[in-house]
This record gives sequence, structure tokens and C-alpha cells, in this order.
Amino acid sequence: MTTPWWEIKINHIPALEDTIFWRLQEFGCKGTALAKEKDSWFIKAYIPTITKEVMDLAALSMWLKQDVILEGDDSLDITWKLIDDEDWASSWKEHWQPMEIGDRFCIYPAWIEPPKESQRIIIRLDPGSAFGTGVHATTQLCLESLEMRLDEPEKGLIIADIGCGSGILSIGAKLLGAKQVYATDIDPLATKATRENSELNHVGGIEVFDGSIDQLKLIPGLKFDGIVCNILAEVIKTLIPTMTEIIKPNGWVILSGILVDQSIDISTILEKNGWTIASLWKRGEWCCLNARRLK
Repeated sequence: MTTPWWEIKINHIPALEDTIFWRLQEFGCKGTALAKEKDSWFIKAYIPTITKEVMDLAALSMWLKQDVILEGDDSLDITWKLIDDEDWASSWKEHWQPMEIGDRFCIYPAWIEPPKESQRIIIRLDPGSAFGTGVHATTQLCLESLEMRLDEPEKGLIIADIGCGSGILSIGAKLLGAKQVYATDIDPLATKATRENSELNHVGGIEVFDGSIDQLKLIPGLKFDGIVCNILAEVIKTLIPTMTEIIKPNGWVILSGILVDQSIDISTILEKNGWTIASLWKRGEWCCLNARRLK
């Protein structure tokens, strides 16, 4: 007997994407995705029916509409329907095809066989219900930033991936030549996905921890050459002091999941903690901050 799920569908409002994803996460959704249907983009989210009833969904709709109205918009359209467990696991796969990212990467869904020879670095991925397929602008910006950072003539780099999701950034860092990656996530589904995708890509040297960045502080003498973190801006703000503690002198950080309008706040906190902004890359409403730790 399968467990039915709610599929929640919301029209994509770029300026409010961060808020909507945050609200869905707080609601308890086990998976979220940005999907294209014909010429329109939608946010889809999934949650088991045993945890939420129709009245709960109606309350979610009310909260989201309030969020949108407060931002001076009234274009939110939210619907939901029941789907079987097998449909949740496979329905979104129909729309996900191989994707080239940056100058060097190509992301292949695990169920599509990649070519035997390729001039690009292939990452095979089955995200399950964890964030990070490569479709989202923030993931793309982080991979492109990793290309730049790990293209430098440095060897034996130790990298931290905070909020690892599907493991796409950890795997990308290893395939670009990082010696060791330490990945953390507070969601056990994410750490499970990172471990499984590391095996799928035959990548060693990725150590995965269940929990927050504080898990890395417990490892005696461990300092990082670089940190990559692609999560919500409000969470990043709270993590910057700890990132400062665990980075080596002149180490670097790649931060995304940040709306362009939020970049000034993040930059200010970084500078107060002894970082200097190296670059800010934008894609649509989203941006990626690259910073260096001052001595």
C-alpha cells in the first residue's frame, strides 16, 4: 500500500522565490522544485497526506498570499492535488534533462546514461527529495564559482559544503581537484542523497555529517581552504561568524541562495567579520557572493 502525497503548485514569482521556498520548508514539505510547463515556470512542493489536511493547506495558502501582498504583489496562484507515492518519486523526472553549466560541467540525471567520452566533467545526480539538481540559478552560480576557485594552481585543498543538499557542490569540488570535502546538512534526506550521489559518481574523499556547521568545529585542528554554502540568506547571516572561525587565513567562501536585494546585508556582515568581497555574480533575481578572509 502506497502513501499518498499532496502536490502543491505555485506560479513562479521571481522576486518572491526565496520567501516561497522558505515558507514551504517551514510548512514541512519534503521536496521542492522549480519546474517549467510549456512557457511558464512553477514551484512544486510535496508533503505526505498523513501530516497535513486540507485545512492546513488552506492556511498555507493564506500565509503565502499575505507574504505576496506585503510585497505589493497580488499575482499568487496556489493549487494542490493528491498523487500516489510512485508519482512523487518520478513525475518531475520527465522534465529534467542533461544540462551544461559553466565552462566545464554537465549534469546528468542518474536514469540517463552519459556518453562514454565527454570534454566536460559529468556529474550524475539523483537528488531524491534534496535540493540541488543544477536547474536552480543559485546552484549554477556556485558551480561556476567553484570552477574559478579550483582552477587556481593550488593542490590539496580542503573544502566545506554547508547545507549540502543533493551533494552536487561537494562532488563538483572533488571532480575539480579538491583533496577532501566535508559536507553537512541538518536534513537527513540530504545527507543520504549526498552519500548516494558520491557513490554514483565513484567519488571518494567526501565526508558527510548529519547536522549543522557546528559539527565541523568539533574536529580538532580542522581548518578549511574554502567554504561553499547555498542556502537561505537569513540562515547564512547566522553562519558567517562560525565560517570565520573554521577558515584558514586567506581562505575563501562562496555564498548563494541570496536575492540581489539581500546582498548588501550579507556583504556588511562578512566585512564586519574580517572578510573582503572579491566578486558578486548575478543571475536573474539571485546572486552569488565570493569573498576572501583577511589575515
